[in-house]
Amino acid sequence: MSGAVDLSSLKQPPVTDAPAGGHAVSEADFEAKVLRRSTEVPVVVALYSQRSPGSIELVSLLEQLVGESDDWELATIEAEANMRIAQAFGVQGIPTVIAVAAGQPLADFTGNQPEAQVRQWLAAVLDAVRGKLPGVGEGEGEPEVPEDPRFVAAEEALERGDFDTAEAAYKAILNAEPANGEAKAALRQVQFISRVQNLDPAGIAKADADPSDLDAALAAADLEMFNQEPQAAFDRLIGQVKRTAGDDRTRVRTHLLELFELFDPAEPIVMAARRKLAAALY
Repeated sequence: MSGAVDLSSLKQPPVTDAPAGGHAVSEADFEAKVLRRSTEVPVVVALYSQRSPGSIELVSLLEQLVGESDDWELATIEAEANMRIAQAFGVQGIPTVIAVAAGQPLADFTGNQPEAQVRQWLAAVLDAVRGKLPGVGEGEGEPEVPEDPRFVAAEEALERGDFDTAEAAYKAILNAEPANGEAKAALRQVQFISRVQNLDPAGIAKADADPSDLDAALAAADLEMFNQEPQAAFDRLIGQVKRTAGDDRTRVRTHLLELFELFDPAEPIVMAARRKLAAALY
């Protein structure tokens, strides 16, 4: 939101009917309690309505959370009684929550949200201003989590080049915890690296020389992946999918899917390759 909202029209001297105490803010004291205060700590502005139960719930949650930290302040503003503030922020719905830092809107969300999501939003706001506003502390950082000795043993084996031991260690973790995503990803990486170690570095040139050699194409794709050229590897195998049929096509497709699993599924390069694979298949 920064730079897109002009709050200068709300600057004015306080008047005698300004609300006293608490977190309540009106147009009369908006400059002092929000704009000026936000040069020291971020001020979370909550625009709400007494007629909205969701608004009241959210304000109550923010009241609770503000007491847990000195790194931010809360300003609750009844929107219907302070329409100029709502208009200045471009509010489209109630409740709306805006973080103001250094006199400028920094981030916002609309609608009642679960506590966990509000906490996450607040943490992101504080991270964004840490070191930039004088009243925001350095934070305690993430708590140190003890390393899992099973993973430590597997990683040490991998560093020694003992791929069999590393693979066995990750498989043992998965036998005990079949849903352990970290172990699944690590096992795929180990199996891939182990496979690549035995390949001929000249395999890419060999595959280029004879596109009909399926074994050479699979090996070349692995080498390209190992050389951090995933686009080349994906394109090579998608080309083989178009060229082959039956069991050969199934073999290429399976190999390609295994390479996809080395990445986060949301990686743009993987998503694009999946679309190309679907087009090649159908």
